[in-house]
Amino acid sequence: MRDDLYSVEQVAERLNLHVRTVRGYIRSGRLKAVRIGKQYRISGADLDALTGVAAEQHDHERPFVEVSSIVQVDGVDRQTADRLETFVLAAANSRGATDDPLRVQLVHDGERDRMKIILIGGAGTTAEMLRLLDAILEGNDG
Repeated sequence: MRDDLYSVEQVAERLNLHVRTVRGYIRSGRLKAVRIGKQYRISGADLDALTGVAAEQHDHERPFVEVSSIVQVDGVDRQTADRLETFVLAAANSRGATDDPLRVQLVHDGERDRMKIILIGGAGTTAEMLRLLDAILEGNDG
């Protein structure tokens, strides 16, 4: 938590706003301030709350982990690629809205009968999808 105090003018300069705009934020309650004599003082924590810095710092308390995986599958014709694409996208989308989204991209190279599946997401989510892909591909007879 920050203990520094700023004047309205300092806040306006930091945020590239007009002094009247900052005063309007204070009067409307959007920005917390303390009146000392005839002037307002804004704490660093309240300024962070207005700009969203406090929320960003809170998000980084837990380390951010993102995994990128590329799975290459050889010997995949167009029809099999379409079925595999439908299954992978359905599995990724059926997870619903979570804090750990999974981004999926699929590319089929028809000349080489090769498919690449690109997964980007959290470690746990990506691992789940890789296990699912392994089960599908190991059980796939073509």
